[in-house]
Amino acid sequence: MKVTVLQENLAHGLNIVARAVAARSTLPVLGNILIATDEGRLRLSATNLEMGITCWIGAKIEEDGSTTVPARTLTDLVSTLTDKQVEMSLTIRTQTLNLRCGDSNTDIKCIDSQEFPPMPVGELADGLQLNVADLKKMINQVVFAAATDEARPILTGVQIKIKDNHITLASADGFRLSVRDAEISSPVSQPIQAIIPARALGELARIAAEGDEIVNMSIPSGRGQVIFRMKDVELVSQLIEGTFPDFEQIIPRRFDTRAVLSTSAFLKACKQAEIFAREGSHIAKININPGDELQPGTMEISGQSEETGYSENVVDASIEGPHLLIAFNVRFLREVLDVIDTPNVALETTSDTSPGLIRPVGNSQFLHVIMPMHLGG
Repeated sequence: MKVTVLQENLAHGLNIVARAVAARSTLPVLGNILIATDEGRLRLSATNLEMGITCWIGAKIEEDGSTTVPARTLTDLVSTLTDKQVEMSLTIRTQTLNLRCGDSNTDIKCIDSQEFPPMPVGELADGLQLNVADLKKMINQVVFAAATDEARPILTGVQIKIKDNHITLASADGFRLSVRDAEISSPVSQPIQAIIPARALGELARIAAEGDEIVNMSIPSGRGQVIFRMKDVELVSQLIEGTFPDFEQIIPRRFDTRAVLSTSAFLKACKQAEIFAREGSHIAKININPGDELQPGTMEISGQSEETGYSENVVDASIEGPHLLIAFNVRFLREVLDVIDTPNVALETTSDTSPGLIRPVGNSQFLHVIMPMHLGG
């Protein structure tokens, strides 16, 4: 193999695929990145056997070939090179990759590419085409609510359901639920339902480039995998087997108290309360005051810690229903408010022991359910 590539392009490609490299593995080759020539371009691939990412970058190919290079060594080295062309040549007999860039001349010990797991090939003709910008927004509104604890693997995933021209993403961790709906441009012939690891979807949102308009999603029959393909990047992930909870039963259908307030003001108040609440049990007290003819409605958001002190913010709000004092995990509140892009948001609930329902005002495609915390004394 003998190729020449721009340092900027190589660094960009390595940054995309490096997140799929196995952190700890009994197979040394999984700590490497596959570098291979592919129809006039350079292909970079990494996998941890649960998720794989491939990126194609432009290169001048003099001799075809492939090898696998230690990921951290290569990415750290390339990041230090000057912004010039990088010449790479492989000595097959010793599996040594030589990199030359400006005054730098480096040899890296590699592992034969034959030992690298084969990356799946998607049937793109049968795939579903989704708008990248819309998909990224949908992903960002659900992945944060998925569980990170492997005790219930099914909750570490995001359920995707597609029927006709309607798509729904849902995630839950036992304390909160995020549901995002959307319409797609072309209906599917058969309903699709799968559970995709939240980490894989988070990586997809991260690597989807600004220039990409369409992502092709395919779930090959019987392989237990999902493949997302964009112009220069492909992500493959194992699906999670099992049955996702019936979240429709969790969504409250009525409310007694409803508060509508500025999203940015609510978020700012939660961030300030979190400074103090994070020292304890992350409790933020929400005091909803309907007001009267003389006094407008308000919502007081407070956080307290015995060690560091107390913070309270009063935000003007439009209140329906009676006064209510309720408590939520303030980090959960902040995370959902971070992904709401409407000027105003609504908080609906029935009592201090009932779930709260958070909705963007003027957007019926997203909802978030959050369980209350015990107020104590």
